[in-house]
Amino acid sequence: MADPVQAAPQPNPNASDTAPPGRRKLSNLLMIWHYGSRYPAQLTIALLALLTTSATTLYIPWTFKSVIDRGFSSAGNSEHIDRVFYGLFGLVAVLAIATAVRFYFVSWLGERTVADIRTAVQANLLRLAPRWFEENRPSEVASRLTSDTAQIENAVGTTVSVALRNVLTGIGGIISLFALAPKLAGLLLLGIPVMVLPIVLLGRRVQAYSRSSQDRIADIGAMAVETFGAMKIVQAFGQEQRETERFAGAVERSFAAAKRRIRIRAIMTALVIGLIFGAVTLLMWTTLADVSAGRLTGGALTAFIFTAGLVTGAFGALTEVYGDLLRASGAAERLAELLNEEPEIAAPAAPAVLPVPARGTVSFDHVEFRYPTRQDVAALHDFSLDILSGETVAIVGPSGAGKTTLFQLIQRFYDPDAGAVRIDGVDLRDADPAEVRARIAMVPQETVIFGATARDNLRYGRWSAHDDELWAAAEAANAAEFLRKLPEGLDTFLGESGARLSGGQRQRVAIARALLRDAPILLLDEATSALDAESERLVQEALERLMDHRTTLVIAHRLATVRAAKRIIVMRDGQIVEQGSHGALIGQNGLYARLASLQFNEAA
Repeated sequence: MADPVQAAPQPNPNASDTAPPGRRKLSNLLMIWHYGSRYPAQLTIALLALLTTSATTLYIPWTFKSVIDRGFSSAGNSEHIDRVFYGLFGLVAVLAIATAVRFYFVSWLGERTVADIRTAVQANLLRLAPRWFEENRPSEVASRLTSDTAQIENAVGTTVSVALRNVLTGIGGIISLFALAPKLAGLLLLGIPVMVLPIVLLGRRVQAYSRSSQDRIADIGAMAVETFGAMKIVQAFGQEQRETERFAGAVERSFAAAKRRIRIRAIMTALVIGLIFGAVTLLMWTTLADVSAGRLTGGALTAFIFTAGLVTGAFGALTEVYGDLLRASGAAERLAELLNEEPEIAAPAAPAVLPVPARGTVSFDHVEFRYPTRQDVAALHDFSLDILSGETVAIVGPSGAGKTTLFQLIQRFYDPDAGAVRIDGVDLRDADPAEVRARIAMVPQETVIFGATARDNLRYGRWSAHDDELWAAAEAANAAEFLRKLPEGLDTFLGESGARLSGGQRQRVAIARALLRDAPILLLDEATSALDAESERLVQEALERLMDHRTTLVIAHRLATVRAAKRIIVMRDGQIVEQGSHGALIGQNGLYARLASLQFNEAA
């Protein structure tokens, strides 16, 4: 991954419409250069083609000078005129070829740079702890990967090329003007700072408004993803009109931000065009006296005016280009924020080695933990628990007791504030998180099915698994029957979030995935919740096969699913209040007995 380019704060979806002055700068584009410079061959060809087009364009006025000064002065110079125009045709051919080469390689660099930035941002985001995504909207982050990278693609593929071409044309043109008429060139040069000044003064406001516009576009994307993802709820509660109005409000806020940006750019354009053509008109007026006095030839005047038009047009075009570069700078800044995010949970410089073969023991040693967003409440308080290799432990308790927190800490999505969590005797803070998670298989309450084929969803457990292993896992998970009935078998696309499967089928795919993982520690989080009786029976049979010879922690609100567990941990307010077998806990007449009484009486 690329080294950070500049320090940047954590992304904030509610960012202000204006950025601090210190951040309104083109230096954010250095990130784009960092990626683009990885392709020196394509970059060199593009620059050579750019130089060729600028040089060819600037040489054309000199051919006109030669024709006017020599070709029209004598009737016998037809051969000279022919040679000049033959040369002009050659220049046109060179210009056309160089322009095509420049377009291809500049566009290639734009696409390649954007692809690399997207990949780098995605790779860095995958290193971040789940907490980061709880505090930052994934849909807004996704918008940065699309709309902001589109801004960068436009900048690299078009804007930067146009900017360089205009700069080269402007500088080369000024040199050419001094060669044609030094005094007039000096006068023109004095006017260039006057044209550039509005660009600098108004450009800063353009960048601030550009970032605001990009933020509002991100809001639109995030809102659309959220609404479409909850379409059944929207329609079930009859909230279509409200969602339409809410979306329309976001669109209007985006339009208002865009109007502010467009207004400033329109003012910039009007000022510069007025200055450009005013300067050219003034030059032509003052030049006529020199032609009349013989101090300047007609050909030189023609070439000067032609070149002056190229120079002033080049600097005038920089107003539009500068605005686009500022927009790209704002996009680069937002992406740099994502690239510069550092994971809170990372492997130490010299991670401890987990023992091989894995035993699968888990222990909590006087653990204290508070979620960063809920510091006022202890999720776990002085929590200690030892789980032996191959043991199945059920964890029950009311909502908010801390059951899910145990799973979060075992997978090292968070680190405890005090105490230690160990797997096979190794403190997880001393180990590589990837090595820790390689020893864990998880079947969550809310099954995650990716918008991919059945094969790829199964292989998420172990990507190298071949078809025989996939079908074996599917058989063990009671999933093979319905998978074989899919139109294209394992190659069937399962739809967004597994929309083509029932709840029980999705759960059995998740169990097959965990079977393929073949990890020594198994975490089951309400794996049979919200299933009908038949689906629950099939899932429970699959779970029994999955739990065999593995250390298993089971979270369950439905106590009927954990009655057979040899050890049941009862939690309340982040602490263990009871533990034992089902019969022993019923005999204690405590919290577990009250929960069991409520559930079993309701079931009866």
